[in-house]
Amino acid sequence: MVPTEILAEQHAASLSSLLEPQNIKTALLTSSVKGKKRQEILEQLKDGQIDILIGTHALIQDEVDFNRLGLVITDEQHRFGVEQRRILREKGESPDVLFMTATPIPRTLAITVFGEMDVSVIDEMPAGRKQIETYWVKDKMLDRVLKFIYKEIAKGRQAYVICPLIEESEKLDVQNAIDVHSMLNQYFPKEIKVGLMHGRLHAGEKDDVMKKFSDNEFQILVSTTVVEVGVNVPNATVMVIYDAERFGLSQLHQLRGRVGRGSDQSYCILIADPKTDVGKERMSIMTETNDGFELSQKDLELRGPGDFFGKKQSGLPEFKVADMVHDFKVLEVARDDASKLISSSAFWKSDDFHRLRLYLEGTGILNGEKLD
Repeated sequence: MVPTEILAEQHAASLSSLLEPQNIKTALLTSSVKGKKRQEILEQLKDGQIDILIGTHALIQDEVDFNRLGLVITDEQHRFGVEQRRILREKGESPDVLFMTATPIPRTLAITVFGEMDVSVIDEMPAGRKQIETYWVKDKMLDRVLKFIYKEIAKGRQAYVICPLIEESEKLDVQNAIDVHSMLNQYFPKEIKVGLMHGRLHAGEKDDVMKKFSDNEFQILVSTTVVEVGVNVPNATVMVIYDAERFGLSQLHQLRGRVGRGSDQSYCILIADPKTDVGKERMSIMTETNDGFELSQKDLELRGPGDFFGKKQSGLPEFKVADMVHDFKVLEVARDDASKLISSSAFWKSDDFHRLRLYLEGTGILNGEKLD
């Protein structure tokens, strides 16, 4: 299960080319699959004729019945709610579960939020890829940035230009996608085509824009953060981000990951004029490392755990003594000790742990559900 149709189609194409020669049948199910085709897929899925089903939220609809669901993979899992992930999991009888995300989460948060899961980290670059070069520039250097984009396009490459807003705002003095799209169309010669992508476009319009960019009909794509995940255009080598100080480090890292997907050298250019020392430090950190986990840990240290998820996020641990940022090693040991204790027979039988059992039962932690 993936969050966007574009990403679902990419996964479906990759998996079918890998697995169909091995007689493993794959299928794609999204909201765009309708009528007779949709009914055919649902029937084959129920009969066990389809081995792997790739799709969006369409997978968790009531009419989707699996013959014998054994493995659930959720890509970009942070884009789904807990309830949505649960519905898909419950379409089978205790299937194995794999959550995947390219959004780096600090180790301290991984330990606390995903404490009941095994966490694996893939931190190597794919073969043939080069490290993305990242630069931080001020607004006054825009003309140099545009000339650099022109040089890359002249080599046959493509570029993204990201803006924080869709259209002009009276409250915020930041660049918006519609104005930047108009400006770039006037700046570059007519043979350089500039596309526009944002969240107000209908699904069909988004797909059309992305297909044209993928096919190099658009050499430049002006967009909001809707391209943050699920976009794979190996020919794109430049990522320009306007008002970069308005984005979190993890989001900047995700956006930077839209380039560098081919064998050519790629570049990320952050246009920012931060007014605070923290803002300046965040821009400097982005230029110093491509390690998403180091970035996420720095983000946590700079912003603090209080607003890392926002005030209304539920489920965050509130420790009476420990500091989640600085005490992560102690936290890791405590988590392992607690896991060993609960899995031991002594915890359930010995009078030494009677009061602890009563306390945990009172909090609902020993109701069987959370310990599973």
